[in-house]
Amino acid sequence: MQKPVLVTGGAGFIGSHLVERLLAGGESVVVIDDLSTGSRENLKAVAGHPGLRFIEGKVSEVNALTELCAQSGYIFHLAAAVGVELVVNSPIRTIETNLRETEAILQAAAPAKVPVLLASTSEVYGKSTKPVFSEDDDLLIGPPTLGRWSYACSKLMDEFLALAFMRERGLPVTIVRLFNTVGPRQTGRYGMVLPRFIEAARAGKPLRVYGDGGQTRCFCHVADTVEALVRLKQCPAAVGEVINVGNDEPVTIGDLAARVIRELSSASAVELVPYDQAYAAGFEDMRNRRPRLEKLNSLIGFRPGRSLLQIIQASA
Repeated sequence: MQKPVLVTGGAGFIGSHLVERLLAGGESVVVIDDLSTGSRENLKAVAGHPGLRFIEGKVSEVNALTELCAQSGYIFHLAAAVGVELVVNSPIRTIETNLRETEAILQAAAPAKVPVLLASTSEVYGKSTKPVFSEDDDLLIGPPTLGRWSYACSKLMDEFLALAFMRERGLPVTIVRLFNTVGPRQTGRYGMVLPRFIEAARAGKPLRVYGDGGQTRCFCHVADTVEALVRLKQCPAAVGEVINVGNDEPVTIGDLAARVIRELSSASAVELVPYDQAYAAGFEDMRNRRPRLEKLNSLIGFRPGRSLLQIIQASA
């Protein structure tokens, strides 16, 4: 009998899409989620699926977690603090969630050497000024006096810890650095820019662009992200690797706002908001965030298939 796949954070935005994809592919799935940022509503399409088991709670507080992991064939660890606003407003929660829950799942998976895919983030590239980010780049994190960098630092420590478990305990780990995943079920609740813009455009309210709007990002549809994760699960060569997952089509945030207004035929205007008004004094942002995707493509023969225009149209 095939062992189930364990998905932490499976009721979240990306996690819920991954759960649906796994179930559609014939897998059985166990979800752990404390619903702090996720929602049971995200899993309503598969709520009655016989292959789905849901455990509500923090990963670190699940009873018999080691046994649960040993009964699993693979683990996707997506549970984490999400969103710039949450990071800025709740730095203790951010650090504790990212470090404690990752340590718990690695400790529990190690005895049976159950493969773990750790979802990291493009934030770990920090203040790098390179036009394109490669997985073997040096990383430049801002000072601890600016809490905005606590998320990047905690996720980078997750990466170090996962690779340490691989070296010392033989735990098969794969690390993916996700770049701005967007799509259905993502909300602007924690500062995510595209759903925030779309909500404002629909309501005819100003689209608030932080900073000068010249910062660039690359947006990847969640279906493309999930497809990459599923393929990496099936790729032995991905074990021990750090891999960028995202789209590499850049857009300035100012242009993104203009495109959303155009696609929704909205009467909204664009409003530039200084960072110190949006967040706090001394806030620093990443000027550019574009991934190099050669490693992803060489490992699984995959590139994201949805353009930014298609993403905006689908989200609108």
